[in-house]
Amino acid sequence: MIEVSQRARDIGDRVEDFVRSKIAPYEHDPRRDHHGAPTRELVREIRALAREAGLMTPHIMEDGSHLTQVETAYVLIKSGLSPLGPLALNTNAPDEGNMYLLGHVGSDHLKEKFLSRLVSGDEQSAFFMTEPADWGGAGSDPSMMKTTCKLDGNHWVVNGRKRFITGADGAGVGIVMARAEGVDEGGGACMFLVDLPDPAIRIEGAPNTIDNSMPGGHADVTIENLRVPADQMLGAAGEGFRYAQVRLSPARLSHCMRWLGAAIRCQEIASEYACRRQAFGKPLIDHEGVGFMLAQNQIDLKQAELMIYWCASVLDTGDLGTTESSMAKVAVSEALMRVADNCVQVMGGTGVTDQTIVEQVFRELRAFRIYDGPTEVHKWSLAKKIKKAHREAAASA
Repeated sequence: MIEVSQRARDIGDRVEDFVRSKIAPYEHDPRRDHHGAPTRELVREIRALAREAGLMTPHIMEDGSHLTQVETAYVLIKSGLSPLGPLALNTNAPDEGNMYLLGHVGSDHLKEKFLSRLVSGDEQSAFFMTEPADWGGAGSDPSMMKTTCKLDGNHWVVNGRKRFITGADGAGVGIVMARAEGVDEGGGACMFLVDLPDPAIRIEGAPNTIDNSMPGGHADVTIENLRVPADQMLGAAGEGFRYAQVRLSPARLSHCMRWLGAAIRCQEIASEYACRRQAFGKPLIDHEGVGFMLAQNQIDLKQAELMIYWCASVLDTGDLGTTESSMAKVAVSEALMRVADNCVQVMGGTGVTDQTIVEQVFRELRAFRIYDGPTEVHKWSLAKKIKKAHREAAASA
């Protein structure tokens, strides 16, 4: 069994108490935008509570160092016990992944100018990578990227379109990814840190989606002649695709952590309902059709937890862990979807209402099976590696 340090347990246990006692009561707060997401006003209010409790961005220490991935898992699982927990504690997507990337790749200049604003929780951020399908742009295959950047004096000029940019509406910091012109023959990508809002980054709208836990929704964006100072490039020119993996591998796992917490809470709610609700002369849980669903949930939750901690331990070795994070993303998202579906079914009509978080978590987990790489893309990637390993073994035989 992978050991979790005492410092992580201390932080995580405080996080759990805070989320259950202070944040869960806000789950029925009516301050929501037209997408159903929490308003910025509500986010500011619950973040003020986190600051008061000394729990803002609990996975990053005062000296700027991060908890290990195993330690982070313990804390982020606890933060996810309410859909509002990650927002309150600043462990939410895309900010958590953006902070991780900046911390690992950013220069001292960029950390001072941008990272400190995110770690404090004073501002939120957006990661501009995905592009519209009708434009032939990048989705699960980032090599299809059509947004371009070109050096002009001491600035880079960026032009293109982006889609499903979570939190772009209301963000103060953006990480923009574009294919470089004139950098190398392969047209490697670059990443840039930008202050938002910027008139060159125009939000065209945001479609209503099945999930609504993230303020600002998932915006469609046009970038027209965005001028970025050269010293605001993240890392080196042409290395953007590699940096994307630096961000995405841990970020996939962080999603698994947060949503495991939410699924655990759903299991608690459904179990309480099944033990209290009577039907045909006995509690629902005494009917095998119901009891077995909750038992299977316990199995799926434990398997998801073990997968998360195993993958976190691999990442802590210093390996980017793309294989491990792909396996975790598939296994955990599919398992938690089953858990949420069972919870809805156990609760019957109540399960499809907004009287509890079960209905929302069911919707959010359905979206989780798609973002940060659909299940099928990860399986395709894993199959390619199986084929490669087979060829190499055959060649050396």
